[in-house]
Amino acid sequence: MDKAKTIKIGINNASDEWFKAKIDRKILKELSKRSDLQGWSHIIIYFFTLVLLGFCCFYSWGSWWFISFYFCYCTLWGGADAIWHECGHRTAFKTRKLNDFFYYLASFLNNFEPIRWRWSHSLHHSYTASVDPHDFEVDDSIFTKYSLFTFLIRFVPGYYFLILHKSLHLEIIKHALGIETKVMKECIPKDKKSGCILSSRIFVIIWVSIIFYSILINSFLPIFLFLIPKFFISLNIVWGLTQHMGLKEDTKDHRESTRSVRLNPIFSFIYWKMEYHIEHHMFPMVPSYNLPKLHNVIKNQLPKPQTLFEAYREIIPAVIKKSRDPSYYIPVKMPLN
Repeated sequence: MDKAKTIKIGINNASDEWFKAKIDRKILKELSKRSDLQGWSHIIIYFFTLVLLGFCCFYSWGSWWFISFYFCYCTLWGGADAIWHECGHRTAFKTRKLNDFFYYLASFLNNFEPIRWRWSHSLHHSYTASVDPHDFEVDDSIFTKYSLFTFLIRFVPGYYFLILHKSLHLEIIKHALGIETKVMKECIPKDKKSGCILSSRIFVIIWVSIIFYSILINSFLPIFLFLIPKFFISLNIVWGLTQHMGLKEDTKDHRESTRSVRLNPIFSFIYWKMEYHIEHHMFPMVPSYNLPKLHNVIKNQLPKPQTLFEAYREIIPAVIKKSRDPSYYIPVKMPLN
């Protein structure tokens, strides 16, 4: 049996083996309902605020005010990851075409080639924290053997300039050139690879056009506004890395491999409620805007959610311990019932 068939079988069968919290089917069905109104309300507020911050960056260009406005702009831009994620699951809107449209738009903002990431994210849910080479999304959140320095440097604005040689930009360029990378070979079906190559080429054309336009008008502003905001999403990384960092690998219980945290209303909006991450992995078809309700129904079956401070109070020592002992993981205190 070849690897592609093995992966396909795994996707079909793995979900039945995972621990799931007990919940009434009628309640789960109600929580799984999607809403165009909920989707539009988030999208409209998000893009209105992003455009407003973009204008603030434009008018403050060349002054010290630009730094503060640009930091806020990049942080909100990083929220495209949540839109990509929710629309990728097709749970943001009730209307499928709206999910697909904003999935592709958010994919560009997020530097995620949409074909590759639709398939790799499917594997991420089927093989969360698996030691098998199927989960291409947790390399920097659970498996990577950091030193304390290499862990902390990730939070420095502009860090991604230091890792361009292994960035998603380079992966997209390779795909645009028709080079079959490991993730393309192991994740993407043969009949979808041409679509991956085409969308990668579109991404590269847009990137090059932004650079040429900046040269034409003799200003770096278009590059800052449309090409490199993802290089400065340091604040988003703070909550994003809590998802799986330091937790147990190769377990069929999301409570052991995934972490839920609590954020303030502004961060929670940017993250679109994905801080309820155990709940999302356990019931991925529940829209993110219903995850707080889901949590209230099953919270007695889950570990107590943490604040960011509490999460990093265990993550940072775990990074140090894991650098010395690769088998180390953070033990999770399970509910008694």
